Amino acid sequence: MIKFNSNGKLLLTAEYVVLDGAKALAIPTKYGQNLIIKPTETPTINWCSFDEQKNIWFNGNFEINNNTLKPLQQNAVSDRIVQIFEAINKLNPTFLNIKSGYDIETHLEFPKNWGLGTSSTLINNLSKWTNINPYNLLKLTFGGSGYDIACAENSTPITYKINTESEFPLVEPVCFNPIFKEHLYFVYLNKKQNSRDGIAHYKAQNKSNLKTIILEINRITHEMLHCDNLKAFENLIDAHEHIIAKITNQIPAKDLYFNDFNGSIKSLGAWGGDFILATSVTNPESYFKSKGLTTVIPYSKMIL
Repeated sequence: MIKFNSNGKLLLTAEYVVLDGAKALAIPTKYGQNLIIKPTETPTINWCSFDEQKNIWFNGNFEINNNTLKPLQQNAVSDRIVQIFEAINKLNPTFLNIKSGYDIETHLEFPKNWGLGTSSTLINNLSKWTNINPYNLLKLTFGGSGYDIACAENSTPITYKINTESEFPLVEPVCFNPIFKEHLYFVYLNKKQNSRDGIAHYKAQNKSNLKTIILEINRITHEMLHCDNLKAFENLIDAHEHIIAKITNQIPAKDLYFNDFNGSIKSLGAWGGDFILATSVTNPESYFKSKGLTTVIPYSKMIL
């Protein structure tokens, strides 16, 4: 038996513009996903996926034949697994050239609708198993900037920047442990945001002054890393929200849903769903519960 683990992710800065070369601040989460591989003697893959409650959310069987995977059932998850293994085969053509097979289990440590990286943790785990570059596998499957893969592999906060001169990005472990972290909370918006839809929306915008915007986002990322008081951090959040709202032609979450909230609110990743970051001097749980949002996680309980 072989076991692999990858961390979940949250993107604190540079959502969207990380795709155009901005430097992002990203944080691995305590919640991740495990991959367990058990070799078998028959040329099949028997796949079983468990959620955070240890309930099976997918169960499927596949035949291995001529370096390809053939599903024995038809559904969207099976099709996606076949697509992933087609990409693996392109990157490592000998991997499926076998007469044996595998029992595969995936175990999530968070609800899959939270958006913490169900796909990226799977891609990273499979890449470790098949000995391929996870960024290349991501590119051939789900797409995106790749910051989530960097979080999957790192156990500290990181800065992340796409590197146009290499197939590997520029990833730097950083110290981000704000002294005001007891005033930071992650709030789930009760809806899953499709990152691919968010990226498509961003790419469709007319992005003038992009170089200036990237420089400003890079400055905010740098200042967040060195910020030593809550008010200054809130000012950085508000400035960041204003910039991203303008370039993506969207309305900030605070203006849309929480305009009476006494603190700052920042969207994380693609706007419109998943988690937000909220700053508050007092515990804001009752406020968000009054809005129907019951998942409010203190910073220290979310971040690795």
